[in-house]
Amino acid sequence: MSGALAARLSAALERPLAPAVAEFARQIGEEAGSRAVLFYGSNLRTGSLEGVLDFYVLLPGEVEGGIWPRVSYREKLHEGITLRAKIATMNLATFAAAAGGEKLDTTIWARFVQPAGLAWSSGPEVASEVTVALAAAAQTAARLAVVLGPAKGVEEDYWRALFRATYRAELRVEAAGREESIIAANRSHFEGLLPLALAAQGVPLIQVGQAIEPKLDAEWRREVQQWWVKRRRFGKLLNLARLAKASTTFEGGMRYIAWKVERHTGEKVEVTPLREKYPVLAGPAILRRLLRFRRREKNSEL
Repeated sequence: MSGALAARLSAALERPLAPAVAEFARQIGEEAGSRAVLFYGSNLRTGSLEGVLDFYVLLPGEVEGGIWPRVSYREKLHEGITLRAKIATMNLATFAAAAGGEKLDTTIWARFVQPAGLAWSSGPEVASEVTVALAAAAQTAARLAVVLGPAKGVEEDYWRALFRATYRAELRVEAAGREESIIAANRSHFEGLLPLALAAQGVPLIQVGQAIEPKLDAEWRREVQQWWVKRRRFGKLLNLARLAKASTTFEGGMRYIAWKVERHTGEKVEVTPLREKYPVLAGPAILRRLLRFRRREKNSEL
């Protein structure tokens, strides 16, 4: 990792966060016995407390096997406002390995080449470890970006090619052009990041003005292509496995589903203790409310 890349990412991690977000992260992190809590997503950029706050809780311990991260949903009352958080939990060692492209997973490096803030940590030394992991994510993403992108182009062309490819590889429902909105919303974050991430791993390029021309060794290109083919092949299967696990282990999932339904349809779903334990039992009630919403929408169009 180059000093320039580390300095840039370290400064980004230290961005100021809303006190309510920092306090929520501290509470989550301390209760979990974690080493760090990362905050990411649209709320990081806007500073809004509405919607769902996205946290990654990074625990001590060795690299994990199996399916990760573990996902949960939590609510917290803050000055009369209900804060809602979706929490992904995994070991920091696993996070770092995935960020470096050592795992079949594509979600960690594709997500965390985007902006993130260090919302809480257990000690000052942890920030440097998180910075190393995020630098690895940037380098992994940059490698694939220049292999998938044009022979010569502006920096955004490469990030655009990267996000299009990872969305296709994952089991995610994203609107067409989603990669454009990510780049546009985070333009200052991505500007100049690709050359730094390539330089950190010794990949040469020619840059004239805004135009970039990576000079890729043929064997290196083949290795990255083979690396990607394997991850693209298993991407959807891995996401299906995560969804299957989350369907039975998503702590607080019923409250999350109820909130989503009410937010998008105005239909309230009652969260009973039995439904909290077995969310599938709420399926018929949720379906009825969605159908009722659809009927209202159709009638309003007449």
